[in-house]
Amino acid sequence: MRPPRFWREGGWPVALLAPLEPLTAWLTARRLARGGWRPPVPVICCGNATVGGAGKTTLALDLGARLLARGPRVGFVTRGYRGSLPGVVRVDVARNTAAEVGDEPLLLAAVAPTWRGADREAAMRAAVAAGVQVIVADDGLQNPAFAHAARLLVVDGESGFGNGHLLPAGPLRERVANAASRCVAAVLIGEDGTGAASALPSALQVLRARLVPDMAARALAGRRVVAFAGLARPDKFFGMLRHLGADLVATKDFADHHDFTTVELDTLVSMAGDAVLVTTPKDAARLAPAWRARVHVAGVDLAWEDEAALAALLDRMLA
Repeated sequence: MRPPRFWREGGWPVALLAPLEPLTAWLTARRLARGGWRPPVPVICCGNATVGGAGKTTLALDLGARLLARGPRVGFVTRGYRGSLPGVVRVDVARNTAAEVGDEPLLLAAVAPTWRGADREAAMRAAVAAGVQVIVADDGLQNPAFAHAARLLVVDGESGFGNGHLLPAGPLRERVANAASRCVAAVLIGEDGTGAASALPSALQVLRARLVPDMAARALAGRRVVAFAGLARPDKFFGMLRHLGADLVATKDFADHHDFTTVELDTLVSMAGDAVLVTTPKDAARLAPAWRARVHVAGVDLAWEDEAALAALLDRMLA
């Protein structure tokens, strides 16, 4: 889905849908009240208070790589989106497709062993049984399975908390204060263009990071490019390419997690001509191998404002 404009800008739909907000709050509180299993290993949950992309997977990938460099056996746990395989699946990048397990689990599995399943507790149990010593969870802040996790509240600086209303009147899954109360810190990604930091409790540690183009993206500087993306906010991807100096001949955006058809891809190839056809790692994960070989994949990394503060936070969470 694409987020409706009133989630950012307000308007009459907010007033119409606001009476449903107490129901959203009650359902979330009821779900969280169930509690969850206490795993015998540290669990770090990267979640957010809103629906849509806030950078959770990017953060999980960054933390996973940092933890691997410290030496423990790291594993990811994620629900995945629209994967067809039932139950808990250990993701195999050589065998599984995005249609089977979702696109983000494939990105995670390229870094460390990954378990995908709607039952997060069962996925964690499978990871522990396989010898994982530290679990990083992509999403799940409102899931009772992570009651005993060290939780991080991920905030996109550009979109913040939208219009500040709960679903369906706004993008919030729960009140910001409630989400923050269960977290050891917040991670604000990008410039705080909406004043999101001011909505967080003053006692909550806030770490700041920004998205920077990876090497593959930087290689596009000065080149003619046709870019396409199926993300919650594809304009962020297109803006990054422009900022690093790519000559964007054309762009095409699709809904988040969109399944590209052969007709759509043929059209994109025709649009590109002698330009470079570019997409994101998440979108590339949904392409068949033959198509993936014809597309340049440009991603992002996280650059942290205070590396020492991040290292200290990881120490505390592991402890």
